[in-house]
Amino acid sequence: MTSADGDKGCVFCDHLEAGDDEVAHILHRGVTAFAILNAYPYNTGHLMVAPLRHVGELHDLEPDERAELMELTTRATEIIREAMNAHGFNVGMNLGQVAGAGIPGHLHVHVVPRWGGDTNFMPVVGDTKVLPEMVADTDAKLRPLF
Repeated sequence: MTSADGDKGCVFCDHLEAGDDEVAHILHRGVTAFAILNAYPYNTGHLMVAPLRHVGELHDLEPDERAELMELTTRATEIIREAMNAHGFNVGMNLGQVAGAGIPGHLHVHVVPRWGGDTNFMPVVGDTKVLPEMVADTDAKLRPLF
């Protein structure tokens, strides 16, 4: 798939077009934005909120898209806090490849739940992450609440 701006293979657009939200772990589709679980989570419950439209810059969003993006991000934190008893969140965006955006053509907000003591030595010593829950299990927990 090639997006309107020439990007090839946008994972967000590909998942949206596939039509199987459960397989793609798309938890919610709104009017202009959607929520999707991260396939390679930083922490259990890590999801992303993105516009439905393939847009890479905040200034290219329409006002209603910006509003729904923030509203859905807020709702995601509330749902995760309720379903997973999260103690806090890292919420943010990497805009542009030099800023760390893995998908620079389709902006997205990362919502990463945090718990007291959720860091450990494994990423440093073992170059691996330990997640106490599979993405499919997280999906089953969160999907009904969206």
